[in-house]
Amino acid sequence: MSEQWKMICRLKDMPLAGARMVQRGLAWQDLPGVALFRALDDTVYALLDTVPCLGGPLAHGVLMEKNLMGPKNSWIIELDSGRLVAPVQGMARTYAVRILDGRIYLDVNELNIPASKAEQALAGSFAVLPHVQMAV
Repeated sequence: MSEQWKMICRLKDMPLAGARMVQRGLAWQDLPGVALFRALDDTVYALLDTVPCLGGPLAHGVLMEKNLMGPKNSWIIELDSGRLVAPVQGMARTYAVRILDGRIYLDVNELNIPASKAEQALAGSFAVLPHVQMAV
């Protein structure tokens, strides 16, 4: 499958050590979005906005260098790999990010792949979820 990059936002519009949400799927599908995180060195990470094994949104975490820490240090995820290292082990789904000319891009084809069996069942014959929208 070839890459198809979609501009999400400008790098300067994302707060340093901050997060931004990108919606996935169609409005009626109620799918978890993708959380974008901008590190202090301008590296941008994109992960499915669900804490693996524990549930809840990743976007509520606090960026600490290359790690994301949950409220009250309840969990830690390594952003480079998506690996949940505490309190249990698991893997968050990561997405490829491209930064060109100060703009952040995500691969639409990668975003359209169902993130779980439940999401695949929800998509049904619409296995490709054609709509990706920037959350405000």
